[in-house]
Amino acid sequence: MIKCIIIDDEPLAIEILRDFIEQTQDLELEASFVSATAALSFVEQSDASLVFLDVQMPDLNGMDFLKHLNRKPMVVLTTAYQQFAVQGYQYDVTGFLEKPIAYSQFLNVIQKVRKKQEAPALLEKGDGHDFLFVRTEYKLMKINYADILFIEGMKDYSKIYIKGKDKPIITLQNLKSFEEKLPVRHFVRVHRSYIISVPQIELIHKSSILIAQHELPVSDGFREQLNKIIQIHS
Repeated sequence: MIKCIIIDDEPLAIEILRDFIEQTQDLELEASFVSATAALSFVEQSDASLVFLDVQMPDLNGMDFLKHLNRKPMVVLTTAYQQFAVQGYQYDVTGFLEKPIAYSQFLNVIQKVRKKQEAPALLEKGDGHDFLFVRTEYKLMKINYADILFIEGMKDYSKIYIKGKDKPIITLQNLKSFEEKLPVRHFVRVHRSYIISVPQIELIHKSSILIAQHELPVSDGFREQLNKIIQIHS
């Protein structure tokens, strides 16, 4: 169960978020506040893991609230002004909801929240194992994680590019299955067609990555996850 707190000086905005929370499985509203100042001490003492925070409020705006907050729950910013999203990510916010908020938009953010909540466990995935087996050409082949450059997903199969090999290994496993098996501390999906090995990155451009003379695209939908993995290694 994800306990939530809403902080917004607009009662109608609180009501909309309350309805969305009630409609969504595994979410529970613990409290709501029209004043960020009044909410500050409550959030500090609460065990709620998610705060919906309005950016523009009269007594204490959302950015100042984050500056004063010692405890660090997941935070989703809500505002009618999209330019605040970039500023919010400096505080490692989990997501952004632009008013007027649609339920589909809300669900997309909650999906991010759930992934972030699962991240500590995911970072342990693969510990103690440094290889996997894949079926290729009617046999099982052992592949060491350290040898993988990147994996390219095609329509019905995947290509695994290996250090020192001219040709990729072709397997009928799809990209999603590799995403679930590989340790996320070292592998990250950067595009709907590519999973890359973070240790193999040579250069990062604005919208692409260079690995072993292969320039691979980075799509906007996966950029945030890539940045988080890079920060782990920085």
